[in-house]
Amino acid sequence: MKPIAAVAIALGACGAIAFLPASSPPVTLWTLKTDDSRGKPLRITRKALAEEKKLQTTELTRFDRKSLKFGSSVPQKKSAEDEISARTTKAGFDYNAMELAFADQVVAMSRGDRIEGTVIQFNPTGALVDIGAKACAFMPLREAALIPISDVSKSCDIDERREFQVISDEDENGQIMLSIRRIEYQKAWQSVSAAQVEDIAFEGEVVGVNRGGVICEVQGLRAFLPGSHLCGALPTEELIGTILPLKFLEVSEENNKLVVSNRRAVVEDQMKELSRGDVLQGVVKAIKPYGAFVEINGMSGLLHISQISYDRVEDINSVLQMNTLIKCMVIDHDKVNGRIALSTKTLEPEPGDMLRDYQKVYDLAEKTAAEYHERMESERKAREEAAKDIVMGLGDDLNMSFGGGSSDLDMILNGGNPAPAPSDEGGSPDLESILSGTFASTSTESSDETKSE
Repeated sequence: MKPIAAVAIALGACGAIAFLPASSPPVTLWTLKTDDSRGKPLRITRKALAEEKKLQTTELTRFDRKSLKFGSSVPQKKSAEDEISARTTKAGFDYNAMELAFADQVVAMSRGDRIEGTVIQFNPTGALVDIGAKACAFMPLREAALIPISDVSKSCDIDERREFQVISDEDENGQIMLSIRRIEYQKAWQSVSAAQVEDIAFEGEVVGVNRGGVICEVQGLRAFLPGSHLCGALPTEELIGTILPLKFLEVSEENNKLVVSNRRAVVEDQMKELSRGDVLQGVVKAIKPYGAFVEINGMSGLLHISQISYDRVEDINSVLQMNTLIKCMVIDHDKVNGRIALSTKTLEPEPGDMLRDYQKVYDLAEKTAAEYHERMESERKAREEAAKDIVMGLGDDLNMSFGGGSSDLDMILNGGNPAPAPSDEGGSPDLESILSGTFASTSTESSDETKSE
């Protein structure tokens, strides 16, 4: 009998073992005697044996299948619970302990709170910030700065630690949203409020034009500049991008209202050195029936029709033209409201020269102004002397009644009689003697009246 190779096959329910000869195709296998049968011949093929083996190794890993092929023992597959238990044992803590540890470290945050964080990553829509929580916070690009920017790196740097404001609650992933813009907005309002109290001048850029004036950017905030408070300019598109000196007119954070003035800043600065009688050069910017507006060093002054010439002016346009350069004298100014009154007739060498030859008036303006000042000074001194003479004359009249001899007061006290002569000792009559004489005369008059009756 030829030797056979014994291959043990577990047949499951029947519990029999068959021996497969090493020789060729389909052979007859004999089963061992079992508890419920004496054993009957079982015919099995190699294909069926391979399928059975495949079923047994379907859930095995590649390593397990290799081990089975070369006769090594196959390790028992661990369940998910066993895997978790092994990992937690190796780490020294489990998931519950880790959750408790995070709960101890995370501080409760609500909308509006200010916290510190470190910028750890940029992306096109914002930045990730490490705030020490279980999830990084996110700062959107629109919240990166008070003035809109296109790149978040212009607002902060990687690994920079700074203050942020919480602007949202946690989402389902535990992430919150932060803002730098909200903090800068509050600081800007505090700064402009302090500037209004101190009434200091500052600079602002024109960023837009509307119907009533222009819009200026002041410390990241939008301020309204009325057209009436523009000094030497009109509210047109040409002003966009211009830097203007400004002062605050109204600041109201509650109403989100910010009003500024260019005229106040310019006029107050220029008027510090402005005085009456100064001869200035300006440009005619507007002509009205009652006069002309002249721009002088950024300020606007009024040249009234009555101050153009000593002669009567019928038509201003015949004397002054738009955008022409003229010379005029400051005759009055209001530093509070920024108003200047101008005159050209005070610069006329002869009355009516502005109508006949205005260029001559401009050429001799400084000389004529000097003569005008001398004439005004002499007139002032003459008025002062006249006023002094009047005051001195009144003083002489007051001192005259108190000179030598009797006075009107003495006559009244003595009942119309002259005052008693001085005594031999050279002294003057006392008040008692004067009063006694008065009463004596009064009693005498009363007795005479009684007799006559």
